[in-house]
Amino acid sequence: MSEIAVVRAMFDAFLTHDRAGAERLLGEDFVFTSPQDDHIGKAAFLARCFPTADRFAVYEILQLQPAGDGGVFAFYEYELTTGARYRNVEFITVRGAMIVETQVFFGGSARSGTEHRGVAS
Repeated sequence: MSEIAVVRAMFDAFLTHDRAGAERLLGEDFVFTSPQDDHIGKAAFLARCFPTADRFAVYEILQLQPAGDGGVFAFYEYELTTGARYRNVEFITVRGAMIVETQVFFGGSARSGTEHRGVAS
């Protein structure tokens, strides 16, 4: 499975609350870092972060870009059940069809319409 396919499968597992599927995709030495989590391991990620998918009303992957050496950039936009919209970027490292690290970079609020994608009016 390609790195892009592994990352897409992980997003699918997250959004469908498929914990068993996610566990199969995460290496035992998996490390997750975000502005709210500093290098937490697989068990902490699955307990703390994985269950949060129910907060999303809309979730759209805008781009998955290979970055070499097993790295993939994921750029996505989501709308919370509160109506707030955001965009984030993740750098995900895949080794041997397993995700070994995810680094999340929080973006700002996203506006509705084409202006948030850099399309000039």
